[in-house]
Amino acid sequence: MSHRRTIVASVTAVLTGLALAATPPASGSDRHGPEIVWTECADDIPKVPVDPKVRCGKLRLPVDWNRPRGETFELSIARRPAVDQDRRVGTLIFGPGGPGDSGVERIRRGDRFSPEILNRFDTVSFDPRGVARSAGPACSLDLPAPVLLTSQADFDKTVTANRAAWAACRATSAVWDHADTLSAVRDLDALRSALGERQLTFHGSSYGTLLGQQYAERYPHRVRAIVLESVFDHSLGVRDFVRTQALAAQDGFDEFVSWCSPTRQECALRGSDVRAVWRDVLNRADQGAYPPYTAFDIAMLPIARLARPDRAGLAQDIAGLAAGTAPTIKLPPLVSSVFCADWPADVRDFRAYEALVREARAAAPDVRYGGGLLAIRACLGWPAPVANPPARPHVTTERPLLLLNSVHDVRTGYVWATNVARQLGRHGRLVTYEGSGHGAYGLPCTNAVVDRYLIDLVVPPPGTRCPTV
Repeated sequence: MSHRRTIVASVTAVLTGLALAATPPASGSDRHGPEIVWTECADDIPKVPVDPKVRCGKLRLPVDWNRPRGETFELSIARRPAVDQDRRVGTLIFGPGGPGDSGVERIRRGDRFSPEILNRFDTVSFDPRGVARSAGPACSLDLPAPVLLTSQADFDKTVTANRAAWAACRATSAVWDHADTLSAVRDLDALRSALGERQLTFHGSSYGTLLGQQYAERYPHRVRAIVLESVFDHSLGVRDFVRTQALAAQDGFDEFVSWCSPTRQECALRGSDVRAVWRDVLNRADQGAYPPYTAFDIAMLPIARLARPDRAGLAQDIAGLAAGTAPTIKLPPLVSSVFCADWPADVRDFRAYEALVREARAAAPDVRYGGGLLAIRACLGWPAPVANPPARPHVTTERPLLLLNSVHDVRTGYVWATNVARQLGRHGRLVTYEGSGHGAYGLPCTNAVVDRYLIDLVVPPPGTRCPTV
């Protein structure tokens, strides 16, 4: 599927550089076990010059934490030192999303956190096990056609193709069979220790929020502060997972329709019946009007555009489709060794799959499918039981975890955040951004709330909300 533009970037370059001595542990640290070997960062990210202040490193860890003396792999890490070392609070570790995002790249770009956080914390992140530089597989994870299955024959071919692809990937990645988030939790604690931090200060984004939740559950006494931005709900079964993903996509589309008013100059569809135009586009796609794209491909456009959120871009896409021109579309690849180990595709045959399609279409009559069906498709045929099956979080930290979510988030819907907050009880505190987009940190109000929590350990009052901008 090389003809399609990437929505979710894939980082495949390998770190290089001369090894330097590991930084001495901080005073009073509890460092034990393997140490980080820090290096000069490689010049391997387009348009991101090497910053001499940022150091890259590797931490050798067990492939299988149940066999700590067995095979190992290297976790790739990047660290940006606090600008104001005299007022340095400690180390903030960022948990990247995806699954499949590179935390090394985010630290090297230096654009993830506010100037105040960059002043007061060393910021550190990593490529999670099974991703990019941390034993990421050297194989294609793109989904072959058909993405939307329409028969038992499609279902059977998909399972066969998935298993063949996984066998090829397994041969290129030491951690392919051990890339679940519970294993990543052990990696995160080893990283905390190697950095010389007694307790963890953590900001997880999207899929990285599952890492934060499960760390807090396993190591509650080692938590200083944990932010969960754009919250994943790991308690859902397959049906509820698909349904709530579709609901989030539909909610985002509804908000987009409201935005595209007759007076909205930047909306290419202003003055038209937006839902009717979109419905006609999908009906034409069903008839093969936009080769090589199917209606499923085109139905992913609202999820891709509104995650940013780019409403004007979505309006232009739909207007172009209505005129007969399809934009370039790329379905996001899933790092299935991570995702499928955490979220079982417990779908035995086409009849069960078809029921999920009906569930999604009932929840999202305009968007039709939602991202959940894409994830299920990617994991059909994965060996059961999975390493890290869905479960409610059981967190007992002294300080509540801080949850942050947009009301209109097409990828991690607000219903996920409210459900996780309810499950955490007094051990969680939800801050609501009343606007749109996947990710809410980076705005004046949300920065103020999150930064005070991370720096000064101030937990915001219950019901805290930030207005849309």
